[in-house]
Amino acid sequence: MTPRKLNVLVYNGAGTTVESVKHAIYSLRRLLAPNYAVIPVTDAVLLKEPWAPSCALLVFPGGADLGYCRALNGEGNSIISRYVRRGGRYLGFCAGAYYGCQRCEFEVGNRPMEVIGSRELAFFPGTCRGGAFKGFQYNSEKGARAVRIRVREAAFQGASGVPEVVTSYYNGGGTFVDANDPNHDVEVLASYDDKIDVDGGTENAAVVYCRVGQGAAILTGPHPEFAPANLSPHYDVDGYDELIASLRAGDGNRVSFLKACLAKLGLEVSQESSGVPSLSRLHLSSLVSSNLDDLLYAWEEIISKEDGEEYIRAEHDTFHLERPETRWSMGQLKETLPPNENTTELTTPSSAADEAMIDYTTVVKHITTHGDAWPEAKATPYFNHHAFFSSLREYRKGEADAEEWGDFLMYGEVVTSTNTMLEKNFKLLSRLPSGFTLTATTQVAGRGRGSNVWVSPAGSLLMSTVINHPAHLAASRPIVFIQYLAAVATVQAIKSYDAGYEELPVRLKWPNDIYARDPRVEGDSSSSSSSAYVKIGGLLSNCAYSDGAYQVVLGLGINVSNARPTTSLDALLPAHLAPFRIEKLAARVLTRLEALYKAFARSGFTRELERAYYDEWLHGGQVVSLEAEGGARARIVGITRDWGMLRAEELGRDDDRPTGRTWALQSDENSFDFFKGLVRRKI
Repeated sequence: MTPRKLNVLVYNGAGTTVESVKHAIYSLRRLLAPNYAVIPVTDAVLLKEPWAPSCALLVFPGGADLGYCRALNGEGNSIISRYVRRGGRYLGFCAGAYYGCQRCEFEVGNRPMEVIGSRELAFFPGTCRGGAFKGFQYNSEKGARAVRIRVREAAFQGASGVPEVVTSYYNGGGTFVDANDPNHDVEVLASYDDKIDVDGGTENAAVVYCRVGQGAAILTGPHPEFAPANLSPHYDVDGYDELIASLRAGDGNRVSFLKACLAKLGLEVSQESSGVPSLSRLHLSSLVSSNLDDLLYAWEEIISKEDGEEYIRAEHDTFHLERPETRWSMGQLKETLPPNENTTELTTPSSAADEAMIDYTTVVKHITTHGDAWPEAKATPYFNHHAFFSSLREYRKGEADAEEWGDFLMYGEVVTSTNTMLEKNFKLLSRLPSGFTLTATTQVAGRGRGSNVWVSPAGSLLMSTVINHPAHLAASRPIVFIQYLAAVATVQAIKSYDAGYEELPVRLKWPNDIYARDPRVEGDSSSSSSSAYVKIGGLLSNCAYSDGAYQVVLGLGINVSNARPTTSLDALLPAHLAPFRIEKLAARVLTRLEALYKAFARSGFTRELERAYYDEWLHGGQVVSLEAEGGARARIVGITRDWGMLRAEELGRDDDRPTGRTWALQSDENSFDFFKGLVRRKI
């Protein structure tokens, strides 16, 4: 079974504009979550990293395509072309559409702006000619307009709700000349309904679908990814208010058309557009409620009092501390709402008629401190604090070293990122004890390896825990091993969740990803072949230094009950076992992690801990190829005990017999696959 491709990559390198990238990412995340991770990538990533195997769609947004050419002509375009021709998908908006054609003709005769020339990708085997409408100016809205495009419904056979006419934002895009040429394997998806200012042939094609080898590309002159909610007023541009009003009136058709285009490219589109959720309150509590005062006392130096209210103004976020009995002040509620740029009034994003991009760093985060009792169920309907703390107590009975971690818990139904809120606010982080945990039901800006995001719909366990690792231990107990301990703790926690869960097919992938056997794969359920496993979670570790200790923020995201984007823990369960409870699983992870960490702090990465890691991993005997070493092959036999790199024995060129040389392998730190781009050093 071929692994499902989960990444939608949006180019944001040389030639792009910030606004075009933002609009593309916003709309794609809204339409494709939770089925895909929408990730911005630079030209360096496209040139050097193994992005293609996990890429469902490569997107080139608006900008200036000469910048794309300068960065990617030659090797880069060869990689992109090979990806598409082997079954990949490409979506080009405006400049990205010019770039995907065989020939670009832009503003011919207008010497300061004229661009004429061939293009290497040539997905559309003809000319893209523009601007289709006069008036375009770089870095300006003066040439922007709302254009009508007429949709060829026959091109979307089987799709429902495809509109006949779409009103779309336009600023400089072209038309695809003679797109109906029978010698071209091209379908016209939509044509300009308004009279254009260049010769577009008989069709005046605005959007085209091109079959390219085993893959496909959609190229569009207009910008159907531009949502009117994200367009700011331009008082210096005549008629701009009317432009926004026109786009707002037809926004439903725009969204439906963009959905249809994504579906035609083979992507699984969300049935309903994912809204932009408002950030929720954070609820701070303790296993022993009265102990919360001790934590708040430790924060005393960073709390400022303003008009009788208490704030922590940290480096990245501002937090407002409040008691349960005071949290319904209307003045305080307003602080949680971002301003509407058009009216300067405050509006709740989730209730707005059309939801705009939000800078969440400007939104005050409210922390309700529960010093008398745990939060009531009606205050946190998606997280039961009683279930969490009760499970924590119960699991500690079987873990001699599990004594403190999880005592202090902060929960939010909707947060930006559990890791960001701790790691980026050093003023707060430096005053948190080991085991302090922040958990959430939904993240709106979750983080993964490199530039990746971990798709985190409801039904995922999302948590970040603070570990204060003494500096004097760092030499003999390297911090790098903490992520390995966390991966082991997560897998062991799942398998020791309760009686009957021991044989669940969950493993870890070096260094810190969590994989499960895909229940959709036919065959022996006990098979340990790595190809039968899919990623269901991962860990992210960030580190800072304060007052003689390295402060590690260890983030975990794992699919518990949701089936997207891969599979879930619940999908692995036989019928007689109860579904996982996120609160109980979080407690089990914390008790296992605390016990493993304390053993590590006492004795280092012992043989016992090393065996525990190997017991759960996918890689025993796996053979890898080292592209940087001319395709040399090696068999993985373990990890090194100094820095946790892969330990491998070199194999002969003509057979699998060991040569006697042993290597340490480390990743080139690409964002997609640690096993692509491995580099070696001899040991």
